[in-house]
Amino acid sequence: MADDTNLTLSRRGLMFVLSSPSGAGKTTISRMLLERDAHIRMSVSATTRPMRPGEVEGRDYFFVSQEQYDGKVARCEFLEYATVFGNSYGTPEAQIRDGLVAGQDFLFDIDWQGTQQLYQKMESDVVRVFLLPPSLDELRRRLTTRGTDSAEVIAARMARAQSEISHWDGYDYVLVNDDVEACYARVFQILEAERQRRARQTGLIDFVRDLMRPD
Repeated sequence: MADDTNLTLSRRGLMFVLSSPSGAGKTTISRMLLERDAHIRMSVSATTRPMRPGEVEGRDYFFVSQEQYDGKVARCEFLEYATVFGNSYGTPEAQIRDGLVAGQDFLFDIDWQGTQQLYQKMESDVVRVFLLPPSLDELRRRLTTRGTDSAEVIAARMARAQSEISHWDGYDYVLVNDDVEACYARVFQILEAERQRRARQTGLIDFVRDLMRPD
Protein backbone atom coordinates (compact mmCIF):
# COMPACT_ATOMS: atom_id res chain seq x y z
CA MET A 1 0.00 0.00 0.00
CA ALA A 2 1.25 3.46 -0.80
CA ASP A 3 2.80 5.49 1.98
CA ASP A 4 1.36 9.04 1.91
CA THR A 5 4.10 10.52 4.10
CA ASN A 6 5.42 13.62 2.28
CA LEU A 7 3.71 12.32 -0.84
CA THR A 8 4.58 14.11 -4.07
CA LEU A 9 3.24 12.66 -7.30
CA SER A 10 5.14 13.21 -10.52
CA ARG A 11 3.50 15.80 -12.76
CA ARG A 12 3.81 17.03 -16.33
CA GLY A 13 4.66 20.72 -16.55
CA LEU A 14 2.49 23.32 -18.24
CA MET A 15 2.90 26.35 -20.50
CA PHE A 16 1.32 29.35 -18.79
CA VAL A 17 0.59 32.18 -21.23
CA LEU A 18 -0.06 35.75 -20.07
CA SER A 19 -1.20 38.21 -22.71
CA SER A 20 -2.52 41.76 -22.50
CA PRO A 21 -2.45 45.07 -24.32
CA SER A 22 0.53 47.27 -23.46
CA GLY A 23 -0.17 48.92 -20.11
CA ALA A 24 -2.68 46.35 -18.87
CA GLY A 25 -0.22 44.69 -16.46
CA LYS A 26 1.16 41.61 -18.22
CA THR A 27 4.80 42.41 -17.44
CA THR A 28 4.08 43.31 -13.81
CA ILE A 29 2.07 40.15 -13.13
CA SER A 30 4.70 38.03 -14.89
CA ARG A 31 7.44 39.48 -12.70
CA MET A 32 5.40 38.82 -9.56
CA LEU A 33 4.87 35.18 -10.55
CA LEU A 34 8.56 34.63 -11.19
CA GLU A 35 9.53 36.27 -7.89
CA ARG A 36 6.97 34.44 -5.75
CA ASP A 37 6.75 30.97 -7.31
CA ALA A 38 9.92 28.91 -7.52
CA HIS A 39 8.26 26.25 -9.68
CA ILE A 40 7.77 28.38 -12.79
CA ARG A 41 10.38 29.98 -15.00
CA MET A 42 10.32 32.25 -17.99
CA SER A 43 10.52 30.66 -21.39
CA VAL A 44 13.73 31.86 -23.06
CA SER A 45 13.38 32.85 -26.71
CA ALA A 46 15.94 32.94 -29.46
CA THR A 47 16.33 36.35 -31.09
CA THR A 48 18.26 38.05 -33.85
CA ARG A 49 18.38 41.41 -32.08
CA PRO A 50 21.71 42.54 -30.56
CA MET A 51 22.42 41.81 -26.91
CA ARG A 52 21.78 44.82 -24.65
CA PRO A 53 23.94 45.85 -21.69
CA GLY A 54 23.25 43.64 -18.67
CA GLU A 55 21.66 40.82 -20.66
CA VAL A 56 22.99 37.28 -20.31
CA GLU A 57 23.05 34.61 -23.01
CA GLY A 58 20.64 31.81 -22.12
CA ARG A 59 18.98 33.78 -19.32
CA ASP A 60 17.40 36.66 -21.21
CA TYR A 61 17.58 35.29 -24.74
CA PHE A 62 19.49 32.93 -26.97
CA PHE A 63 21.19 35.38 -29.32
CA VAL A 64 21.51 34.06 -32.88
CA SER A 65 22.35 35.42 -36.32
CA GLN A 66 19.63 35.83 -38.93
CA GLU A 67 21.13 32.90 -40.83
CA GLN A 68 20.97 30.69 -37.73
CA TYR A 69 17.43 31.84 -37.04
CA ASP A 70 16.26 31.14 -40.59
CA GLY A 71 17.80 27.67 -40.37
CA LYS A 72 15.86 26.93 -37.20
CA VAL A 73 12.63 28.07 -38.84
CA ALA A 74 13.34 25.86 -41.87
CA ARG A 75 13.96 22.87 -39.58
CA CYS A 76 10.76 23.59 -37.61
CA GLU A 77 12.69 24.02 -34.35
CA PHE A 78 10.40 26.75 -32.96
CA LEU A 79 7.04 26.30 -31.24
CA GLU A 80 6.16 29.86 -32.24
CA TYR A 81 8.03 32.65 -33.96
CA ALA A 82 7.52 36.17 -35.25
CA THR A 83 9.34 39.25 -36.49
CA VAL A 84 8.73 42.45 -34.52
CA PHE A 85 10.20 45.84 -35.48
CA GLY A 86 12.78 44.17 -37.70
CA ASN A 87 13.98 41.64 -35.12
CA SER A 88 13.02 37.97 -35.13
CA TYR A 89 12.02 35.92 -32.08
CA GLY A 90 11.19 32.25 -31.58
CA THR A 91 10.54 29.74 -28.79
CA PRO A 92 12.90 26.70 -29.06
CA GLU A 93 10.78 23.57 -29.06
CA ALA A 94 13.26 21.02 -27.66
CA GLN A 95 13.92 22.80 -24.35
CA ILE A 96 10.20 23.25 -23.70
CA ARG A 97 9.24 19.64 -24.47
CA ASP A 98 12.07 18.28 -22.31
CA GLY A 99 11.11 20.61 -19.47
CA LEU A 100 7.44 19.65 -19.56
CA VAL A 101 8.31 15.96 -19.25
CA ALA A 102 10.48 16.80 -16.22
CA GLY A 103 7.59 18.68 -14.57
CA GLN A 104 8.84 22.20 -15.27
CA ASP A 105 6.29 24.99 -15.70
CA PHE A 106 7.04 27.75 -18.22
CA LEU A 107 5.73 31.32 -18.33
CA PHE A 108 5.14 32.96 -21.71
CA ASP A 109 4.79 36.73 -22.16
CA ILE A 110 3.50 36.74 -25.75
CA ASP A 111 0.71 38.21 -27.89
CA TRP A 112 -2.38 36.48 -29.28
CA GLN A 113 -0.66 35.38 -32.47
CA GLY A 114 2.13 33.62 -30.58
CA THR A 115 -0.48 32.12 -28.28
CA GLN A 116 -2.34 30.66 -31.25
CA GLN A 117 0.84 29.08 -32.58
CA LEU A 118 1.63 27.53 -29.19
CA TYR A 119 -1.87 26.15 -28.79
CA GLN A 120 -1.94 24.66 -32.29
CA LYS A 121 1.20 22.65 -31.47
CA MET A 122 0.85 21.89 -27.77
CA GLU A 123 -2.89 22.15 -27.04
CA SER A 124 -3.58 20.71 -23.56
CA ASP A 125 -0.12 21.76 -22.29
CA VAL A 126 -1.08 25.41 -22.80
CA VAL A 127 -3.03 27.54 -20.30
CA ARG A 128 -4.08 30.88 -21.83
CA VAL A 129 -4.78 33.93 -19.65
CA PHE A 130 -5.69 37.37 -21.02
CA LEU A 131 -5.59 40.52 -18.90
CA LEU A 132 -7.91 43.43 -19.63
CA PRO A 133 -7.63 47.01 -18.35
CA PRO A 134 -10.62 48.27 -16.34
CA SER A 135 -11.30 50.85 -19.08
CA LEU A 136 -9.65 52.43 -22.11
CA ASP A 137 -9.38 55.71 -20.19
CA GLU A 138 -7.43 53.94 -17.45
CA LEU A 139 -5.23 52.24 -20.03
CA ARG A 140 -4.45 55.61 -21.62
CA ARG A 141 -3.68 57.06 -18.19
CA ARG A 142 -1.23 54.24 -17.41
CA LEU A 143 0.55 54.65 -20.73
CA THR A 144 0.75 58.42 -20.26
CA THR A 145 2.07 58.30 -16.69
CA ARG A 146 4.98 56.12 -17.78
CA GLY A 147 6.44 59.28 -19.28
CA THR A 148 8.44 57.30 -21.83
CA ASP A 149 6.32 57.67 -24.99
CA SER A 150 5.24 60.56 -27.18
CA ALA A 151 1.60 61.33 -27.81
CA GLU A 152 1.90 59.71 -31.24
CA VAL A 153 3.33 56.49 -29.76
CA ILE A 154 0.61 56.40 -27.11
CA ALA A 155 -2.05 56.81 -29.80
CA ALA A 156 -0.53 53.92 -31.73
CA ARG A 157 -0.43 51.75 -28.60
CA MET A 158 -4.08 52.54 -27.89
CA ALA A 159 -5.08 51.53 -31.42
CA ARG A 160 -3.07 48.32 -31.11
CA ALA A 161 -4.63 47.65 -27.70
CA GLN A 162 -8.14 47.67 -29.13
CA SER A 163 -7.03 45.27 -31.85
CA GLU A 164 -5.49 42.92 -29.27
CA ILE A 165 -8.58 43.09 -27.03
CA SER A 166 -10.69 41.85 -29.95
CA HIS A 167 -8.99 38.44 -29.56
CA TRP A 168 -10.05 38.00 -25.93
CA ASP A 169 -12.21 34.98 -26.76
CA GLY A 170 -9.18 32.95 -27.84
CA TYR A 171 -8.13 32.51 -24.20
CA ASP A 172 -9.14 30.09 -21.46
CA TYR A 173 -9.32 32.78 -18.77
CA VAL A 174 -9.97 36.52 -19.06
CA LEU A 175 -9.33 38.78 -16.05
CA VAL A 176 -9.82 42.51 -15.49
CA ASN A 177 -6.71 44.00 -13.91
CA ASP A 178 -8.23 46.76 -11.79
CA ASP A 179 -5.92 46.06 -8.83
CA VAL A 180 -2.49 44.48 -9.29
CA GLU A 181 -2.39 42.38 -6.09
CA ALA A 182 -5.96 41.14 -6.54
CA CYS A 183 -5.29 40.30 -10.17
CA TYR A 184 -2.08 38.46 -9.25
CA ALA A 185 -4.00 36.43 -6.66
CA ARG A 186 -6.53 35.34 -9.32
CA VAL A 187 -3.76 34.50 -11.80
CA PHE A 188 -1.98 32.39 -9.18
CA GLN A 189 -5.23 30.57 -8.32
CA ILE A 190 -5.59 29.63 -11.98
CA LEU A 191 -1.99 28.40 -12.12
CA GLU A 192 -2.39 26.27 -9.00
CA ALA A 193 -5.69 24.76 -10.18
CA GLU A 194 -4.27 23.93 -13.62
CA ARG A 195 -1.32 22.17 -12.00
CA GLN A 196 -3.78 19.78 -10.33
CA ARG A 197 -5.56 18.67 -13.50
CA ARG A 198 -5.80 14.89 -13.62
CA ALA A 199 -4.24 14.73 -17.10
CA ARG A 200 -1.07 16.39 -15.75
CA GLN A 201 -0.69 14.03 -12.78
CA THR A 202 1.55 11.52 -14.52
CA GLY A 203 2.17 9.59 -11.29
CA LEU A 204 -1.51 9.24 -10.46
CA ILE A 205 -2.26 6.03 -12.36
CA ASP A 206 0.35 3.96 -10.52
CA PHE A 207 -0.62 5.55 -7.21
CA VAL A 208 -4.31 4.70 -7.64
CA ARG A 209 -3.48 1.17 -8.78
CA ASP A 210 -1.45 0.75 -5.61
CA LEU A 211 -4.39 1.94 -3.52
CA MET A 212 -6.68 -0.59 -5.21
CA ARG A 213 -4.29 -3.52 -4.75
CA PRO A 214 -5.59 -6.06 -2.23
CA ASP A 215 -3.62 -6.25 1.04
